[in-house]
Amino acid sequence: MINNMKISRRNFIRRSAAAVATGMIAPSLLDGQKMFARAVAANDKIGVALIGCRSMGWGDLSDFLLNPEIECMALCDIDKNILDNRLSEAEKRTGKKPEAYSDYRKMLERKDIDAVIIGTPDHWHCLQMVDACRAGKDVYVEKPIANSIAECDAMVAAATKYHRVVQVGQQQRSGTHWHEMKKYIDSGKLGKIAKVNVWANFNYANILNPVPDSPVPAGIDFESWLGPAPSRTFNEKRFHGSWRMFWDYGGGLLTDWGVHLLDMALWGMDVKGMPKRVFASGGNFAYPDNFAETFGTLSVIYEFGDYMIQWDNLAGTETGPYGRNYGLAFKGTNGTLVANREGWEVIPDQKKIEAVTVQPDFEDHKKHVAQFISCMKLRDMNTACTIDNGSLCAKYAHLGNISARVQSELVYDDAKKKFNNSSANKLIKPSYRKPWTFPTF
Repeated sequence: MINNMKISRRNFIRRSAAAVATGMIAPSLLDGQKMFARAVAANDKIGVALIGCRSMGWGDLSDFLLNPEIECMALCDIDKNILDNRLSEAEKRTGKKPEAYSDYRKMLERKDIDAVIIGTPDHWHCLQMVDACRAGKDVYVEKPIANSIAECDAMVAAATKYHRVVQVGQQQRSGTHWHEMKKYIDSGKLGKIAKVNVWANFNYANILNPVPDSPVPAGIDFESWLGPAPSRTFNEKRFHGSWRMFWDYGGGLLTDWGVHLLDMALWGMDVKGMPKRVFASGGNFAYPDNFAETFGTLSVIYEFGDYMIQWDNLAGTETGPYGRNYGLAFKGTNGTLVANREGWEVIPDQKKIEAVTVQPDFEDHKKHVAQFISCMKLRDMNTACTIDNGSLCAKYAHLGNISARVQSELVYDDAKKKFNNSSANKLIKPSYRKPWTFPTF
């Protein structure tokens, strides 16, 4: 068996790919810890590194480390305080202290790193992913894949050019109850679906009680944190935990929760391309003193001809339709399917269909990571959430924000990379601050 052979890590991956080609083994979505239930020789290890250690990146790495094949080789962060804490945590967990880096480019020079996890703020995803692909690393990148439409395209081009396995951290694509939801929708039992409502209402999207700008705290390389984004003074309300609410770094609730939930809406309706048109309206209406630049209140309509998808958020509230502060509802002529991470249900219309309730197993993220590792070994580019799908969902989020920002109905031509609106066209591609340059192919 390949697993028991004394071979190098890279030969192991190469031979696994050959086994797939000859039909000996096939990629599959494996359940939870089942794929982790064997001992692994030291020279079979898969070297993984993490860029961005504070929050979701650390959560990602934690699930990677459930697999005994994984060895954490390095951690990279611009906040020395966070980096030191995570190095200590990693050593306690694995018995080995990873190497520390403040510059991810130095880390990518290492030959013993097979995959990179990118858990940095959105405005950094593109450069780090492209550089990792160029360095011959596979990539697990957090959502949204990028902070602009043009960056999405660059990342797809990088994965294609360098033949890298990429998983986007939209883990619902690996969730059992989400797959069951998709099967139910495809059965046609809901009848004609005319509208899909999507919503997310969270308190954290409001940034109240602003504070003045201040000196950069000790241990933080703020210039590196800004990276390609415009130069700006330091403010703790624009930094850890709240950067998502400022256009240079994120896109508010629509790019945070929106990519997850819109992904399920697009998947359920078999959408592969851009909508016919999009129109949106947004502002900070409920809390006018909100320090955030992004929209606390936002509505977006994506039109497809014979149905629509509608997004809504109201920051500062945590209630919503059907008793859920976030979720989506497929509204058909026979009933409505309402879903979120806590499960889904079918609400019949005039008893045309039976009521259904499905509970989750809460293993989505573990399965998502496991499937990526399997695809790495098999050199299978068809991850649960490919870079193409991550790009599609991120673009939908950006379309909504851009429409609201320019206060105009928009049509986007994804082939020509152009809106029907000159003001919107200016928001397709960011201007990178020197010495950083936008990747080209």
